[in-house]
Amino acid sequence: MSMQCHHVDTIRDVTPGSRGCEECLKIGQAWVHLRLCRQCGHVGCCDDSPGRHATAHFHATRHPIIEGYDPPEGWGWCYVDEIMVTLPDQTPQLGPIPRYY
Repeated sequence: MSMQCHHVDTIRDVTPGSRGCEECLKIGQAWVHLRLCRQCGHVGCCDDSPGRHATAHFHATRHPIIEGYDPPEGWGWCYVDEIMVTLPDQTPQLGPIPRYY
């Protein structure tokens, strides 16, 4: 039985909300990699980062699909179905992303 994501219809073309993890930038915390919410454009840090803000954004909003944003990785992940997702496109970055690791 093949796994399918049931949330691909929530993928939107979005404008990233910042050039780094929105929460980490506010508190001066370091991150490892960035994840972009493909429903609203929130930029959060990955689960290897201390804040795990992308996952926290999912729990707060239930927006299911993220994109590997920095470095640009071109993959998607659905938190609900816990499966990789093929994205229709890759979101352009706003500009150089500051490095905090």
